[in-house]
Amino acid sequence: MAVYDPKSLKAEEFIHDGEIQETLAWAEAHKDDAVLIDEILEKARPQKTATGCVCAGLSHREASVLLACEDPEKIARMYEIAEEIKQAFYGNRIVLFAPLYLSNYCVNGCLYCPYHAKNRHIPRKKLTQEEVRAEVIALQDMGHKRLAIEAGEDPVRNPIEYILECIDTIYSVHHKNGDIRRVNVNIAATTVENFRKLKEAGIGTYILFQETYHKKGYLELHPTGPKHDYDYHTEAMDRAMEGGIDDVGLGVLFGLERYKYEFAGLIMHAEHLEAVHGVGPHTISVPRVKRADDIDPDVFDNGIDDETFAKIIACIRLAVPYTGMIISTRESEAVRKKALRLGISQISGGSRTSVGGYTEEERPHDTEQFDVSDQRTLDEVVRWLMENDHIPSFCTACYRAGRTGDRFMSLCKNGQILNCCHPNALMTLSEYLEDYAQPETKRLGYEMIARELPTIPNEKVRTIAARNIEDIRHSNRRDFRF
Repeated sequence: MAVYDPKSLKAEEFIHDGEIQETLAWAEAHKDDAVLIDEILEKARPQKTATGCVCAGLSHREASVLLACEDPEKIARMYEIAEEIKQAFYGNRIVLFAPLYLSNYCVNGCLYCPYHAKNRHIPRKKLTQEEVRAEVIALQDMGHKRLAIEAGEDPVRNPIEYILECIDTIYSVHHKNGDIRRVNVNIAATTVENFRKLKEAGIGTYILFQETYHKKGYLELHPTGPKHDYDYHTEAMDRAMEGGIDDVGLGVLFGLERYKYEFAGLIMHAEHLEAVHGVGPHTISVPRVKRADDIDPDVFDNGIDDETFAKIIACIRLAVPYTGMIISTRESEAVRKKALRLGISQISGGSRTSVGGYTEEERPHDTEQFDVSDQRTLDEVVRWLMENDHIPSFCTACYRAGRTGDRFMSLCKNGQILNCCHPNALMTLSEYLEDYAQPETKRLGYEMIARELPTIPNEKVRTIAARNIEDIRHSNRRDFRF
């Protein structure tokens, strides 16, 4: 019989069903324990140090108690502390990216995805390298610097060689002042050898959504195809790290199974990575099931409302304070606005979730993986962020400077990462304003830069950043990064 062990490399032991069930029962029994909840909240609160702040984080059991708590005053405190943590380690900057769909050929039978193999009426498409190039140019013309590539699992049509060729094509495209400086990869679980190849190709983060940590539910939702293997899928992050990939991104698809179970499993997975590899997930994504070609989200019994969704985001931020959090255009403008305050540090903008969608004048729906709720342009999203006092960031400096894995986390945990991220955000925002922004966006952007530059605490860094921004405004481009 499996025994819970966060240091084990076996999925059934580090995502242990018995431990999750006991955690949920314990959380339910203590959700009204005001003294305990106050102690957990105090533990989560950032503590100031000589160099910045530190956070203790929370165990999966402690975080589950907060998620179960229904006291409005305690929930309000959770939100306040989540905002404190977000500001302490990520400030008011928000990193922007876009997904790029390469192929919707897939051999799996996932019941929640329109790309499943039995869907015979969805058009199937796989981008050629010329089409990849055209998509990249379209994304560069928007102003994007960071992509997350997506592809269905099909060993024949989408082998690792195809993915590697696409990555090489993406990095090779230099259009006007545009460059894609970082490619994150969201493809199916694969071998250590293939992860090494992805690392050699220069990827950023390897992202894989668990979909659900509930094994019985997982097997039912993935009845056919290689993704049916729960253990192989769940253990993918360990193989990725063994293959040399420093940064991995977790996520579950909320709405498939009970959200409290998924939450506990997600935090346990983060604890496992920290225990085994010395560094937790670089990012955690929080997608919800959305309508798609032949997918009706109402057939799933575990949908969550917006308030519960916000609470989940806040509790993740308290549990794993140093991890980046991502919310996509699956969510509406209103939902994303609240989520930004509670802990989100990365968002997509101007996204199209169809294969070849960026080169189409009208948004194509026939090959979309899911409905896009936030359909604003990238420029509209950038302007909206600034109107809400967030700094839009196109920074990719950490990856180009080798600040990944434990090197990134060590800077984050001692509060020093802001010395890199804040000036880099302002400089990359200036690049966007000069090359792509609409007049009103440009005006608001330089007003924000003028306000934010004086807040950089290190005088030398502040002076260099100001000089670099002036150089950008006068078209004297260099590869600026701290």
